[in-house]
Order: sequence, then structure tokens, then C-alpha cells
Amino acid sequence: MNTPALTPFEARIEHATLVEQVTRWDRQYHAEDAPEVDDAVYDAAKRRLLEIEAVFPELAKNSPTAKVGAAPAEGFGKVRHAVPMLSLDNAFADDDVREFVGRIRRFLALAPDAPIALVAEPKIDGLSISLRYENGIFVQGATRGDGTEGENVTENLKTLATLPRRIENAPAVLEVRGEVYMTKADFMALNQRQEAAGDKIFANPRNAAAGSLRQLNPAITATRPLSLFAYAMGEVSEPVADSHAHFLEKLTGWGFPTNQLATRCDDVDAVIAFYHNIGERRAGLPYDIDGVVYKVDRFDWQQRLGFVSRSPRWAIAHKFPAEQARTFLKAIHISVGRTGVLTPWAELEPVNVGGVVVGQATLHNEDDIRRKDIRAGDTVIVQRAGDVIPQVVGPVPGTQRGPTEFSMVEMLKAGGDHPVCPACGSHAERIEGESAWRCTGGLVCPAQATERLIHFASRNAFDIEGLGERNLAFLFHIGRVTKPADIFRLKAIEESIPEEQKALWRSPKKDKLAQAIPKNMLEFNTSRLGTLPLIAFEGWKDKSVEKLLKAIEDRRSIALERFIYALGIRQVGETTAKRLARHYISFTHWRDQMIAAVDRENEAYHELVSIEDIGPSVAGDILSFFEEEHNREALKDLADQLTILDAQAPVATNSPVAGKAVVFTGELVAMTRQEAKARAESLGAKVVGSVSKKTDYVIAGPGAGSKLTEAEKLGVTVLTEQEWLDLINA
Repeated sequence: MNTPALTPFEARIEHATLVEQVTRWDRQYHAEDAPEVDDAVYDAAKRRLLEIEAVFPELAKNSPTAKVGAAPAEGFGKVRHAVPMLSLDNAFADDDVREFVGRIRRFLALAPDAPIALVAEPKIDGLSISLRYENGIFVQGATRGDGTEGENVTENLKTLATLPRRIENAPAVLEVRGEVYMTKADFMALNQRQEAAGDKIFANPRNAAAGSLRQLNPAITATRPLSLFAYAMGEVSEPVADSHAHFLEKLTGWGFPTNQLATRCDDVDAVIAFYHNIGERRAGLPYDIDGVVYKVDRFDWQQRLGFVSRSPRWAIAHKFPAEQARTFLKAIHISVGRTGVLTPWAELEPVNVGGVVVGQATLHNEDDIRRKDIRAGDTVIVQRAGDVIPQVVGPVPGTQRGPTEFSMVEMLKAGGDHPVCPACGSHAERIEGESAWRCTGGLVCPAQATERLIHFASRNAFDIEGLGERNLAFLFHIGRVTKPADIFRLKAIEESIPEEQKALWRSPKKDKLAQAIPKNMLEFNTSRLGTLPLIAFEGWKDKSVEKLLKAIEDRRSIALERFIYALGIRQVGETTAKRLARHYISFTHWRDQMIAAVDRENEAYHELVSIEDIGPSVAGDILSFFEEEHNREALKDLADQLTILDAQAPVATNSPVAGKAVVFTGELVAMTRQEAKARAESLGAKVVGSVSKKTDYVIAGPGAGSKLTEAEKLGVTVLTEQEWLDLINA
């Protein structure tokens, strides 16, 4: 469907479906080193999200397009990055690269013929890491994690022979970023050894490298053939170079392995030529790459360009085209998402696509299946772009077709008279004009309820180790956890069960007692199950129960931004949750202001919609949440169980505008409006869209209109652009 032709309602439905899928795939790839699917559906789904968000920008607040990686895993110490480790935006065509350079030119207000030098480097498919040196000595290594906080893998990294343990003539603090990877030959040899020993076979070199580095026992990492490329800079105590090309030379001089194919290019035509040359040589390289990275060479320009929420403005990854393979489509199934969206997916005969074994893929929605004429029983083309997620392109021309055309309504009827949700049996419907079917069961649908709980406990929310999809579904079905606050009551419930009863389940009588518990939990009396200790159930032992309860207790203290994100409010993704947290600072203040803003005609409402990137649409979804009495009760119930930490200012305390609310209006001369906002936010200011009594500064250039008038009326401090520059450069 053409994006501009979508109605707002259709856009929200399709967007919600894609968000659920991509979020799950991100978790599997970044946090679990076990991608469910391959890169074409992933990249295609992300491109589709970006297309929808370009036309309906209010939807971008609840999108994986604004997030980085995944939170650190339990078992490793956590390292907070002094400089965030962000991901890169993607380009898929030469014109995308030209537009990237055009955006740089516009942001910096450069002349049309001003040269922009870029450094082009092969994009290694491995695990991003950060290496910290103090006085020339390697002291700490960390994974990227969620971009803000990663895993401490210092001892594991020390097993890499190519990692310098000491460097000469380095600044007091030097943080080097790079990629840990595994060569193709080492990967094949490792899998042969794994197979001979009866151990896990890795799907591809990236998974093998990530799994090897993230071993809790460094001795295992030491047996794995890992390699390293260094390519970027994090925190430094003093300047070490004036350009990226010079910094790469410094890295080589310090003894770091760098990619010798990296090339400084004088213009966009040169980097595109580099990309096509590397693409032709890709198969012969000793390591996997999934594209080429371009970085603005000048560091002063990088600093001015700064960052958006998840990526730098001065770099982009130019991905390679999709790889394809043929396989058999065994069946089409339907999954139920957190918002009730019913999504078809393909069960495939496993096939190797460019080094990754693909067994299933999303089919997006009914319209996409019909457009491609995909049927169960087809021989299909599966493709992936880059190296992670797959999509079904369509049936192979000239091959025998599946016997029956796909019909979503017939699948949902399942032999009955009316379409129903496969999870709860509630009526399923597709409103005219929508692209997706929905379950109408709402709170009675176990798939939706458990998906909401899974989101709550997920790595970017409460990050409760051991409380994944399987365990949450189990706890929900036995009636032990039906809402978020119940999670934090589990320990009290377990402690209330008499020890003599628990002893019975540790005795030889356990097998006989267990016969009274049916395998189908949904058909059992949940009130009776609630009186049993968790060790009564299959798969639960004292140690696993103890570990889960400890993980839950460890999460009774949580950052405000994670708490807000965990609530699963529509359009409130990680970026929006951070903006809300940094604006309102404390949970109590945020909650009280949201309840007050429900009236929509008061100062609390106008303050909410004035926050940068939070307009009436996002505010409407937030306030719809607070309008529901049961949501407010659930929120209070949950907050009573927790310590919700106040938000922290994102910048150094010596900034003269840290924490100040700033409005830009009129024409700016010294820099573009986009650069001015980025600079203000980097100094800790809160850039807002409208003037109120709580505004600290209005920066007014020529042509300033109603905002300047309102500032003068309210007595807000008004600065010229030069006065603003003098203030922030003081």
C-alpha cells in the first residue's frame, strides 16, 4: 500500500504491527545472540516504519527506529558509557547516500560546491565494544548494550591476542571503540569442533563472536578464535586528532588492528565507487561484512552535527542488497500481539541464506500475502538484506503451487461460523480500510495480557532476568501474575506457603503429587494452583525459584524513564519516555501533572504538548491512559511496590543552561535551527515548542512572531541569537 494513501487509522494499525515484530527481533538479535529471522524482513520492516513515520511523524515516538541495541544481560557487571554508543542509520541505494551528504550540507549551511570529505570503511558484522585506557593501561572493556549501558567484559577481552594491554604516549583517558568478530575460516573450524563435541552449532560468524565474548567464564572465551578491528573514539581527556582519518593512523601507531581497506574519499561519488568495489570483493574477504560505513572526516564538523536520538548525523551505513534462497513454505500461522493485532507468519523448511539458517519469516498482513499470492505448500524465494532478518519475496515462478489461496478470515474461522482470535476465541475483526485483523478480547485475551507483561519485564523496561515469555505465560495461566504489580508479590506468596508443604514437593512423593496437576493449565482451577509452591510445577526447582525472586527484588529500584516505557502506553517508546522523565524529573510530579492534564484545557496540558516532539497525538495517548480509573489504580499499586528514581540531567553540571526550558523562534543566522536545538540539548537545556510561565529563555531572531509576543507578555527572558551564543560559550 502506498504510504501517503494510508489514512491515519490505517497507519497506526500497520505501524503497531511492525513495532511489535521489530522490537522482538531486536531483542533476539542484540540481547540473546539468537536471531529468529534474517535481515530482509528486518530491514524492509524498518524501512516501512520510516516511510510511515515520515508521513505520520507522531507515530515515531513508539518505534524501534529510535532505539539502540538491547540492555545488558544479567550476570555481567554493567558499565555506563561516558559517550553513548549509538547505532547508525541505513542507506540502501546510492541516492540515499547522496541525500545523506545533502542533509549534512544543509545542516552546516555549506555552499553547494563546498567539499565534504568522508571516510569509507567496510561494515564488519560482529559485536561492538568499547575499550578504556587510563594512563596508557587497558582498564575496562564493555559491550554496547542499549547504547547507554553495556556489559563489563574486561576479562574476556584480555584473552584477545591482538588487544593492546598498554599503549605509549596516550592521553590520560582514551576510549577506543571497535568490533570483535570471527573470520570465516575460524568460524567453520569452530563449528566443526563444536559438532564433534556434541555442542551448540553457531548460525553465523556474528553469533559465534557475540556468544564467545559474552561468556561468563573467560576461560571459554580464551578457547574461541576472536579477532578485533578498532575504528572509533569515545571519551578522551584531550584531543588526539583533528579528523577521523588521522585518528585511524593514531590507532595503528598505538598497536590497534585497524581495517586497511578504510579509505578517505573527497566526495560522494568516490564513496559510492568504494561501496561498489567492496561489494564485488565481498565474497573473497576473510570476514563477513554487510555494507560500508561512511563518516564525515572532520571532527569539528562531527561535533557540530551531533546526534539524533539513536544515531549520529555524521555517519551512515550503506547496506548491501538482499541475498536470496529457495525453500518450501510448510504452513502459515497467526500470532497475537500486545495490542491485539493478528499477524500471519510463515513456517519454512529451514534453508541457509548467506550463512544464516532461516526457518520462519513474517508475512506482515493479509494484503501483503494476497499481493504476493503466497500460499502454504509453495516453493518460495526467501531473501535477507544485510545479515539478520528474512522475508518471503513470493512463490518461485513455474513451480507447483499450494492448493489453496490464503484467506485470513477462513484461517480465523478454523471451521466455525465466525472469525475468532486463535488465543482466546474472542471475535476477530478487520474494520474496512484497515490492513490488519484484531482480537476484540482486550483484557480477557491471554496473548495480549501476557504480551503486555512481557513488554513490562523486557530488557529495555524492567529487565527482569528469567521472566521471559515462557515463564510469564506460565505464571499468568496459573493466576499468579495477571498485572505488573503481581510480579513484585511473588516473593511474599512463596514465603507464605508453609515449609512443610514445600518439603512434600522436594520428597520422593513429588511425582505422585504432580499427577494431580493437569498439563493444560487453562482448564484448571487457578485458585487452587495459587496455593502451590512454584517448585510443584515442572521445570521449577529451589534454585531457579530463588534466582527469579532475587532478580525481581533487584528491580524494585528503577529509573523513571524505564518505568514510563514499561507501562506500554501507545506511542511512548524509549525516546519519548526519556523526554518525559527528563522534563518532569520525578515519578510523583509526572503522574500528578498527567492526571491534571486530563482536562486538556489547563497549564499542565499546555506544558505537556510543548515538550519537544510531544504534540497533541502523543499527549492524547498518554492522557487516554490516565483517564482510565483502572490504569490509575494499577499505577498506584505498582508504584507502592517500587522505588522510582528521579531522572538525571544528561550533561555536565557546569553548563549555564542545564535544566533550562528554551524556545527558539524567528530566523537564526549563525547556525541552522536544527543545529541550534541539537547544541542546546547537548548542554542540558530542554528545548520546548511553546512559551509558558515555565520557559526560561526565548531566543528570538528576525521575523519572530507570536512566541516573542507571548514571552514579553509573561516576562520571560528574551535573548538575541548572539546573546544566546555568548551565554552558552561563557
